[in-house]
Amino acid sequence: MNVNTITYRNFRNIEQAELVFSPGVNILWGNNAQGKTNALEGIYCFACGKSFRGVHDRELLRFGADSGGLELCFTDARREQQLSLQLFRAKSRQMKKNGVAIRKSADFVGTFHGVLFCPEHLAMIKGAPALRRSFLDAAISQLRPAYLAALTDYASVLKQRNALLKQEDRDERSRMPLLDVLTVQMAELNTRIVLTRMKYIKLLDTSVGGFLEDMTCGREHASLSYQCDAQPDLYGENGADISRAFYEKCMSYAHREFAAQTTLHGCHRDDIQITLDGREAKLYASQGQDRSIALAMKLGEGELSRAATGEYPVFLFDDVLSELDSRRQQYLMQRLGGRQVIMTSCNESLFSGMDVNMIHVDEGCYEMACPVLHPGQGQEEQEAEEE
Repeated sequence: MNVNTITYRNFRNIEQAELVFSPGVNILWGNNAQGKTNALEGIYCFACGKSFRGVHDRELLRFGADSGGLELCFTDARREQQLSLQLFRAKSRQMKKNGVAIRKSADFVGTFHGVLFCPEHLAMIKGAPALRRSFLDAAISQLRPAYLAALTDYASVLKQRNALLKQEDRDERSRMPLLDVLTVQMAELNTRIVLTRMKYIKLLDTSVGGFLEDMTCGREHASLSYQCDAQPDLYGENGADISRAFYEKCMSYAHREFAAQTTLHGCHRDDIQITLDGREAKLYASQGQDRSIALAMKLGEGELSRAATGEYPVFLFDDVLSELDSRRQQYLMQRLGGRQVIMTSCNESLFSGMDVNMIHVDEGCYEMACPVLHPGQGQEEQEAEEE
């Protein structure tokens, strides 16, 4: 899968721009705060349906603009496709796929696949469980749109359930019937999400272990496992049994939840346990080992995407090389053959002598070093562009 072009209008600090990418390695370079990460953010919106910075649509608009948008033209294994995302300050977004309006994000996500690696991901190993859950959800949602729909429904039920637990003007007994209904709904959605996450982690575990052993010449081994309280260890993959057991557990803790005014169990509190050579990585891994594991997880995400779709996703790396030592930099660049990579950097010299497409970024403006030839574009067309 390759991005051919993306057009920005009133997006972040970009008033108007069209970027053209080569099928190989593309470098967005320039000083800080010029628009390099903004460009990646726009591309990633098509992979996950939202910004990786966790902001609302209106915050993506250029200062003073009431509307803006993004248009992505990319080629997958079958054909060239187009996606568009129109953003508004005072109303809901508009999404289109090949000119056809899309109403639900679950129908929009999954057409274009991208793997994002940014400095914040280096904190996945020792950081809060929410970082690891976010990694899982972003990766799986692109491959399984139904998973994204389940996440959305779960979040809605969880919000209603927490609101009910906080209603101090009603006693517990009067709230129990509705709590029961919401817990039944949550249990079913929780089971679907947990089983999907577990299957993904089992596959990712093998891939990450292989990458880390390769990276360290066999000296280190990492293992990943999914940590939850839905009791799949007792019932295997029997969704009905897991859902019933989870429901019973939640209801048995109802009194505590009323006191805490929040839901104490569910996939919104689950985690990924990461071990390095048999020891818990968040407690014992060095900073360099953290970065090796995080890099292996992102490369593994790309491999699972390729296994599911038949082609590599687009790799989006936001200023990652500056956070890695020379050995890991070299390993990363060596592993990117046959993949499209769009990378940001402040240091142009890192890519001296390399066959890459350089794009200079300055205050939301983008200057390409040379014309880009896309697969299927004829020599005559290229010569005409050069003239």
